[in-house]
Amino acid sequence: MNLDALLSGIEPDGEIPPVDRWAPEHQGELDLTIAADGRWIHEGTPIRRPRLVRLLSTILRRETDGDYCLVTPAEKQRIRVEDRPFLVVDADRDDAGDWWLTTNVGDRVRLDADHRLTVTPTPRGEPVPEVPVRFGLSARLGRNVFYRLAEAAESRGAELGLESRGVWQPLGRRDAESP
Repeated sequence: MNLDALLSGIEPDGEIPPVDRWAPEHQGELDLTIAADGRWIHEGTPIRRPRLVRLLSTILRRETDGDYCLVTPAEKQRIRVEDRPFLVVDADRDDAGDWWLTTNVGDRVRLDADHRLTVTPTPRGEPVPEVPVRFGLSARLGRNVFYRLAEAAESRGAELGLESRGVWQPLGRRDAESP
């Protein structure tokens, strides 16, 4: 499958297309993997153009069966995702005290009731927070962002977390032996 053909008609700098409303008849499978470390690999070769990765990320959605697909009005191509399709690479707090997360593909998400952190296991079995982004897609917190949030976190019983938009956002559980 040619990526250029899949992307024809998609605006590279436009808004996120309504891929949740598209139901193309033509379906297939594309040799594209999103690695657990955030790399996008097409036919065994990492995609090194950030704008192309961003463009592809805008037409990605997760199906109800759990599969990931690149979707255009004309076709749907299943791809492989090793863990989560996105990584949170930055976090900052605004003047209201709310936390904003930025993904490796440029999405910016405020932690709130609709975008809550949940702690889930990685493929290696490590409990790491993730946050929903859009269309059934989520982003795993990068290690540096986890540590930044942990520095600002508070404890509630055995749980470590923070508040954003008035909602408790868990980062994990403290060891029973920790002070």
